[in-house]
Amino acid sequence: MTVQHISDTARWVAVYRAMETERSDAHFRDGLRWVEVDVPGITDYKEDQLTGETPRCTLERIRLDLTDLPGRQALFARLGAEARQVTVVTEGLLAYLTPEQVAGLATDLHTPPMFARWITELASPWILRYMQRKYRKVTGAGGTVPMHFGPAEGGGFFRPYGWVVAEERSMLEEGRRLRREMQLAWLWRLLWVTEKQRAQARRVSLVIELARA
Repeated sequence: MTVQHISDTARWVAVYRAMETERSDAHFRDGLRWVEVDVPGITDYKEDQLTGETPRCTLERIRLDLTDLPGRQALFARLGAEARQVTVVTEGLLAYLTPEQVAGLATDLHTPPMFARWITELASPWILRYMQRKYRKVTGAGGTVPMHFGPAEGGGFFRPYGWVVAEERSMLEEGRRLRREMQLAWLWRLLWVTEKQRAQARRVSLVIELARA
């Protein structure tokens, strides 16, 4: 899903908070502009890890905490004014925001009319509770950044802010297809044996593509 829209989009912005430094063999169309936005420490780390690599597109990295409302609103306004069409990708971000913060981000992303698509991961309430318990066991009550966002309504959460789900895919299924499964995914498949359980499992963690309503 992501690669298809990267190929078809004239201009887009990728908004990240993950330390993703893997090489990609994806073909980027001439004229593609890739904008990464992340906190300074993560951006510094990525630049250090990617020293000597040549981008296959026009790359701009911006050091910004996306919870800085005036900073992100100014950035989105600038990018919207410079672009013909923008696809936003968020990874490793929404789960760490409160529902109110996600609502604010969704509103700000919808403001520039050139922001046409938004691709993001989306946790279910079940996986959110699982990850919170896991982190507490490893780090103690206050030892890690808390995770807050796993809406019961799934992609429907974004409708009041101008976004509707155009496509969704299960991370479990996509991980298996791409041979990049989550830890213990094989065990979950053994435990979820009925069709109802398998249907629920497919929605435990999703990648969704949102379009303007």
